[in-house]
Amino acid sequence: MNILLALIPVSLLLLGAAIWFFLWAVKRGQFDDLDTPALDMLREDDLPAPAPEAPDKREARDAD
Repeated sequence: MNILLALIPVSLLLLGAAIWFFLWAVKRGQFDDLDTPALDMLREDDLPAPAPEAPDKREARDAD
């Protein structure tokens, strides 16, 4: 029964810390956009490599 005298304040401290961390995350905008991160993994980030320029076009551009 005496252990309750220690466990109740410890649990209240942990509850207060959890609430404080939750409010901190809300203020920092951690929960603003919940859909985009889930969709980001479905998007393809690999873009095709640009085609190399023909040598005659490169020389004409350098001459300008």
